[in-house]
Amino acid sequence: MQAALTAASARLAAAGVADPVRDARLLMAEALGIEPGALTPRARDPLGPAAPAFEALVAERARRRPVAQILGRRAFWGRMFEVTGDVLDPRPETETIIAAALDGRPAGRVLDLGTGSGALLVTLLAEWPDARGLGTDASAAALAVAARNAERHTVAERAAFRLADWTNGIDDTFDLVVCNPPYIPAAAVATLEPDVRDWEPRAALTPGETGLEAYRRIVADLGRLVAPGGRAFFEFGEGQGPEVGAVFEAAGLGPRGLLPDLDGRPRVLALG
Repeated sequence: MQAALTAASARLAAAGVADPVRDARLLMAEALGIEPGALTPRARDPLGPAAPAFEALVAERARRRPVAQILGRRAFWGRMFEVTGDVLDPRPETETIIAAALDGRPAGRVLDLGTGSGALLVTLLAEWPDARGLGTDASAAALAVAARNAERHTVAERAAFRLADWTNGIDDTFDLVVCNPPYIPAAAVATLEPDVRDWEPRAALTPGETGLEAYRRIVADLGRLVAPGGRAFFEFGEGQGPEVGAVFEAAGLGPRGLLPDLDGRPRVLALG
């Protein structure tokens, strides 16, 4: 197996993959049906019947298809979520929203705008067993993924999903609103790594020319959606904190603060 891993790592490196050794190990573990940590004791074993499956997985990664899409799953806040090409791959920096939300009183009603895979809503409902929530998205395919993730983590009876353009048609109020909107300026999409640019849904990456369009769309209705005493958390891109904060301040919703991700970079705008 070691020779196959070495060859796969070299192939992925030549394709421009950022961490070819890690990815090769993840893909070999998948082909063998074992955990990645179990590979080392078996390094001298032949790959055997798993060789064709491993070759197919490596070929997909060499096309720069994201590992999460190849495997069909991604870990988020300690739980495994289904991931397809219809949803944004949940990333560690988005866990900043979860950490901030849990560092406060539990919410009875949660709204997740642009829910995608449902990672935010499902995680919060799983952490708060008395909470109920609504996830909206403009993509029916994304909502189907979110619904399956809700079933997977046994919160489906407390989670509703609705096809909607952000806040359109939502009349309820919520104790907590969370959102990881598209925020990459359209011109910057071409500069992204192929793993993102060519494989993740463009509508989940960019809202338009400035990258601020989604915030401007949402802020007009946010005041009526957040219940008295409620909170809201919005993710934003690197360096966008002042601009995003200005959008909310102009609407009379001054931010409580900008929260850092695990790398110490401002990542989440907090309201309430």
